Amino acid sequence: MKTKITCIALLAIALNGCNNMLDVKPNSFSSGSNYYTSEAQVLRAVNGCYGLMQELYTGDYWSMSEMRADNTNYQYDESDRGAQQREEIDEFLLTPTNNYVNNVWSQLYRNIQQTNVILTRIDAVKFANETTKKQYTGEAKFIRALYYFHLVRLFGGVPLLVKEVAGPEEASTPKKASVAEVYAQIIADATDAAANLPATYSSNETGRATKGAALTLLGDVYMTMKDYPKAVSTLQQVVTLNYSLVDNYADNFDPAKKNNTESVFAVQYNSGIETESSNFIFVFGPRNGKKDLTGFNGNLGGNNMPTPSIVNAYEAKDKRKDASILMYDSPTNTAFAESVAFGGKLPLIRKFYHPPYALDGRANENWPVYRYSQVLLMLAEAINETGNGDPLQYINPVRKRAGLDPLPALAQPAFRDTVFHEQRVELAFEDQRWYQLLRTGKAVSVMTAHGIAEKKRLTRLSPASYNIQPYQLLYPIPEREIRLNKFEQNTGW
Repeated sequence: MKTKITCIALLAIALNGCNNMLDVKPNSFSSGSNYYTSEAQVLRAVNGCYGLMQELYTGDYWSMSEMRADNTNYQYDESDRGAQQREEIDEFLLTPTNNYVNNVWSQLYRNIQQTNVILTRIDAVKFANETTKKQYTGEAKFIRALYYFHLVRLFGGVPLLVKEVAGPEEASTPKKASVAEVYAQIIADATDAAANLPATYSSNETGRATKGAALTLLGDVYMTMKDYPKAVSTLQQVVTLNYSLVDNYADNFDPAKKNNTESVFAVQYNSGIETESSNFIFVFGPRNGKKDLTGFNGNLGGNNMPTPSIVNAYEAKDKRKDASILMYDSPTNTAFAESVAFGGKLPLIRKFYHPPYALDGRANENWPVYRYSQVLLMLAEAINETGNGDPLQYINPVRKRAGLDPLPALAQPAFRDTVFHEQRVELAFEDQRWYQLLRTGKAVSVMTAHGIAEKKRLTRLSPASYNIQPYQLLYPIPEREIRLNKFEQNTGW
């Protein structure tokens, strides 16, 4: 999108100075009474929602959705302990005062507020074309549904805000809604979005939410709720929308081939514009590899680095491994215990590494939120769970693209395990693994086994690391919100 709402910075300033979760000042950003009087202003506001989404995915959301699981961990650097609270997310040692958890919570609600402003004001705006009005409404609802889907899986029951917070008198936050109430709102928003969004846009509108994106989100929600018949019927609608797998798996992540036929929804980035660029290699790459990998001096982040568990998870002929993981080989690796498991090398996520880089800290990769391969694998899983239909027609094309043999007919339990594995390697490092573990009920068992292996490998880890209890499947409500808004803390925290 070529326009971006100018109030984003003002909104951030207003919210950063708040004493309450949504204690916003209406005249300090474009929810004021003098705004939302024209179709063009609504467009700029909708575009602003996508801008806020960029900040979420280049922020610390990945640490809660991917590094929390067994696919990635961090590079321990004794000389720099500034990100210790992020490491605590990985090791299940966090507390309700964790700054990264608080930041993600605040970002999600700030972004929800922007969608609520649009949805509260749009009916009063005159549009030349009712279809355009429905599209903007659908985009805002899709984005709001996506954010609440993140929140409910990360935190459980949360405050359910669906109206604009227009002033201090309205800023007191409600009590937490139940998980069922949050899911009901997500389903309503995603359903409305699917009904009102177009299947495609012109090339200069690439990146906007589509009917396929809304249906995929809705199908993902039904999968999470274990309503497999509805998941099947919803995801089968996506199959009719002319998506297809690209021939080369790596093309999904190549900035030169972004927004291809497999991309259902992706967060858009552009390294040519400072405020629009991504930064993933600069955060995810090994700390000691910056000069070799990017050409710039200094350190990379050393975060979200592949674990031995995921490196060893790929089948022998799986082309996705080399497209997903790169081994960095340097004599300086010996200073880091992480390199021992990989023969002196350090792994990094190749999906988000596409040199050369013209400017330090600025990259051009999009973030894939939903790809068509995920639609096919969810559909295969859902069909297997219903016991009606042939799941092989959806999983085998994904395996064929990866260079693997097709699967034979399998009994339901065996196929369940197979598709679980297939989803892991297909979607590795795309912020799906923690949610997959939660959805399938495997989080405690998988992460306990992962913790045992990690403590054996990394002697620096304390006995308390990875001592996973069921209550830790939800993050704590940030202590700041408990203190200011009197929310009930999640059980166990």
